[in-house]
Amino acid sequence: MPDGTGFVHHACLYGTDAEFLAMAVPFVRDGLTAGEPVLAATTPANIDLLRRALGERAHALDTAETAYFGRRPVERVSAFLRYHDRRARPGRRVRMIAEPVWNGKSARQVAEWKRMESGLNVVLSGLPVWMICPYDTRSTPDDVVRAACATHPARVDGERLIPCSAYADPGAYVAGVPLPRAPAPPGAARCGPTARVPVLRAFARDRAAAAGLAGERLALAVLAVCEAAGYLLAPGDVRVALRAWEEPGALVYELLCAGSRPVPAFAGFRPPGREAAPEDGLWLARTLTDSLDIRTQGPLTRLTLHIPDPHDAERL
Repeated sequence: MPDGTGFVHHACLYGTDAEFLAMAVPFVRDGLTAGEPVLAATTPANIDLLRRALGERAHALDTAETAYFGRRPVERVSAFLRYHDRRARPGRRVRMIAEPVWNGKSARQVAEWKRMESGLNVVLSGLPVWMICPYDTRSTPDDVVRAACATHPARVDGERLIPCSAYADPGAYVAGVPLPRAPAPPGAARCGPTARVPVLRAFARDRAAAAGLAGERLALAVLAVCEAAGYLLAPGDVRVALRAWEEPGALVYELLCAGSRPVPAFAGFRPPGREAAPEDGLWLARTLTDSLDIRTQGPLTRLTLHIPDPHDAERL
């Protein structure tokens, strides 16, 4: 039983409804008995199973359909933090069943969610949260099931805790799971290196307009680029080069900076707090784009932002 002083992150691999309930019912029941807030963010079918199994106690359980509980990793982290901040009480742990959605995602999106599962061990560290992430082996791809044991220190089988021998340090895991991306084409438009954000802003605006973005969508794309550039330039005495090109379904911006401060792989996943922090701009950039990838190679830092196709109104 975790001691409640920090983040605890377990996986649950289940292949039947009975196996899901064998984990979920005691986890929820014990939390409610202890007066702890409990959230089940899972499929509608699992929510129904769990509520029927809990009987009269089901009214005390918070539920959310996982498909709508944060569409993208940065939104998912924000949803976890909102629930914690709203329901946490001094001296009490918060429990969450948090089932990721894997079906219907592109290869890049699957890689991003794998990386987020690993990153939660860093982003939520220190919070008194016990989280179990169920993986339905009946429908989840085999590579994702294997990844569950690399991104969680242990897994739960019923009430039995099994250490994951394949668990990897989050930083090392992310380095080994790159986001699928095509290299920049030889003719990619380029700006800089420069330390002047207005120059980068004008270039980003021109490329967004050439790609067909307009109005608010153009403004948000430019804002994302400027926030990411501002983060890299904040230490001073550095310059940023910006490249842009189009891929099927996306406009891609790539910011390169040598000599900037190291950028943690999970920077920008926590939403801004009451006091301004250096990573606030990266959170905004993540929120405004389809994805933001951070890569550091020696002294070179590379931030890659994907802006969704302007004709796909549901993506941004």
